[in-house]
Amino acid sequence: MPKISVEVPEELLTDLDRHVGDDAKFVNRSEAVRASIRKTLDVLDEVDERHGRLEDGREQGQR
Repeated sequence: MPKISVEVPEELLTDLDRHVGDDAKFVNRSEAVRASIRKTLDVLDEVDERHGRLEDGREQGQR
């Protein structure tokens, strides 16, 4: 799996960390970021579909 590096504002990181840990929804930050990216891409696909902007032959959710 490729690794990337991003700059994240402190307030976003603090909020993210509230959802990460043993008693939280995500085990680690990487898992939380991947889930967030997937959710955002699903929402963008829905918007693109409504506006007729999905690529030919590409169904929603396929990457």
